Amino acid sequence: MTDESKTDEQKLRYFLKRVTADLQETRGKLQAAEAKEHEPIAITAMSCRFPGNVRSPEDLWQVVQSGTDALSAFPEDRGWDFEGLFFKDPNEPDQSYSLEGGFVYDVPKFDAEFFGISPREALAMDPQQRIVLETAWEVVERAGIDMASLRSTKTGVFIGTSFQGYGASIENPPEGTELYLGIGTTISVASGRVAYTFGLNGPAVTVDTACSSSLVALHMAAQSLRKNECSMALVGGVTIMANAGAFTEFSRQRGLSTSGRCKAFSAEADGTGWGEGIGMFLVERLSDAQAAGRQVLAVIRGSGINQDGASNGLTAPNGPAQARVIRAALDDAGLSPAQIDLVEAHGTGTTLGDPIEAQALLAAYGRSRPEGRPLMLGSVKSNIGHTQAAAGAAGLIKTVMAMRHGVLPPTLHIDTPSEHVDWNAGELALVSEPTPWPETGAPRRAGVSSFGVSGTNSHVIIEQAPSAPEQAADPVQAPPSRLPAVPWILSAKSHTALRDQAANLLAQIREDEDTETYATDIGYSLALTRSRFEHRAAIVAGTREEFVNALETVAAGEPGSDVATGSAARATKPVFVFPGQGAQWAGMAVGLLDSSPVFAERMAECAAALEPYVEWSLLDVVRGTSGAPGFDRVDVVQPVLWAVMVSLAEVWRSYGVEPAAVIGHSQGEIAAAAVAGILSLDDAAKVVALRSRAIIALAGRGGMVSVAQPAAWVR
Repeated sequence: MTDESKTDEQKLRYFLKRVTADLQETRGKLQAAEAKEHEPIAITAMSCRFPGNVRSPEDLWQVVQSGTDALSAFPEDRGWDFEGLFFKDPNEPDQSYSLEGGFVYDVPKFDAEFFGISPREALAMDPQQRIVLETAWEVVERAGIDMASLRSTKTGVFIGTSFQGYGASIENPPEGTELYLGIGTTISVASGRVAYTFGLNGPAVTVDTACSSSLVALHMAAQSLRKNECSMALVGGVTIMANAGAFTEFSRQRGLSTSGRCKAFSAEADGTGWGEGIGMFLVERLSDAQAAGRQVLAVIRGSGINQDGASNGLTAPNGPAQARVIRAALDDAGLSPAQIDLVEAHGTGTTLGDPIEAQALLAAYGRSRPEGRPLMLGSVKSNIGHTQAAAGAAGLIKTVMAMRHGVLPPTLHIDTPSEHVDWNAGELALVSEPTPWPETGAPRRAGVSSFGVSGTNSHVIIEQAPSAPEQAADPVQAPPSRLPAVPWILSAKSHTALRDQAANLLAQIREDEDTETYATDIGYSLALTRSRFEHRAAIVAGTREEFVNALETVAAGEPGSDVATGSAARATKPVFVFPGQGAQWAGMAVGLLDSSPVFAERMAECAAALEPYVEWSLLDVVRGTSGAPGFDRVDVVQPVLWAVMVSLAEVWRSYGVEPAAVIGHSQGEIAAAAVAGILSLDDAAKVVALRSRAIIALAGRGGMVSVAQPAAWVR
């Protein structure tokens, strides 16, 4: 082989290696992009309001697992005409409707001042916008996040809802509300108002696909997260009925249940029954939630949306379209039908819709079920009614809670299952009583359906949260679970709200017999995971009885020996102030060196930084080791004080205390500059050591030298 041939062969090998490497890199990028496109979405918090005085996901779980019928009398504070509410059929004069439904009665109670809204603007706002603000705040707080920390972040807002007629019939609005009515009743503002009020910069979208709105909003939020359009998202669905139009219209069409109940998949089903409410979720990419150390309630594996298209009527359900959207969600999740244990159905209790939905479930799920493992079926509408744009959110919250408790809650009003569905095939089964979640050796998985009268269908696949990775115990970051006494800090925007905060916490403590075990965790969460407001209370206790007594005192607005209350200016971060010479004493910092790894580590770093400029050991001086110089020397005491102050600041920060500013005097100025990052640790050590030596050198000539440092502000 000639030299030229060898050279050509070497070139060919080089280029083949380059091409192979490029192909491997491209394949890796494609795999990463595909993985990101299907990355699971974590549900890290939930909040809600539903019939039955449901004000939390825990309340809703109590309603469904106990088999409670949460329907009740029509509200009397909305100006509804009960006499003309229902259509009277002259051919059936004896058939009448029950004046019951699923209602949220405390809708008028809105703390406008809390959100910086004037009373007149609040009056002009659709109640749906008001309750969205409330539950958005709650869901962030339940995630252990200070809402203020989300300002100017790429947090998205996706709200499913529709106009319910608030203010539509008012010809002469109350004085002062005219300027606000237009925006206050514009449904697209439901999401925008959340973003505006809390300063969120991610996408803000209001979705109206009727009854499927909330799950469509969730599908859109998941897509937005995977495309990195937002870092996390507030997602929800809401319906608050300002008029009785839904009842009037469906009674005219004879599509309303005579008892007001949704008898989902029952032989006695005779129409839907209306309800109202809101469900809200905080969602983010699973990897982000795990990196942030947040609790994951459940994981969204996949979702799908589609449209009925041409069916046997504009508002009639389309079975094949429902089956297709389920398959699309399964494909998105990368799961087979046999891997799903439960479906929370749309299940409205109509004679037309329920059999069509059951057939679609059989087509998508039933045909390939393992022997003896039918797809379990339920509907939260049997408990709280059809909450319209919030229906999917209600079903999702119910399913997440069921998954976490390992129990399938019962569906009500199905003494006799519908004769239009083949229940004997063993592929579908109704959950008619509390049932343990089937143990399959795999994570618990469920589907949630929501179909809109608009023809837009949605289906979501959720999965049990993965086990949290075990972390090594950190004695600094994780305080001991039991202390002789623990401070609990409460804050609110008004004195009344502060008392309410204490009453709410008191109710939780009374339910928990193990308060003392978690006292430190509760104190940590109260101090560092909630927003701080002007009105405050601090209690210090060591036993459950002491906590209860102190909370009772705050809730009653009374003074107590273990309670301190007061008000402060607008909550701000603290300022670190570092003193000059004179703050030293023999034995200072020895206890922290032995008990705080953070303090000891920072002191060691300070010792290393000082070493080139001093002839003594920082740690020997602090511990008073034999032969080490004492605090009577200026060139010793000033560097030592500097090191102690810098190390103390590191301990404070390790507990989440970040300063708004730092300031100091003499060597305290140098410590402030180091803590602020204006001087590196090495530079600050050099300045404080050489400065103290210069003071000694000049003292014999009657002089005193200081190195002036301006107040150092945190970056």
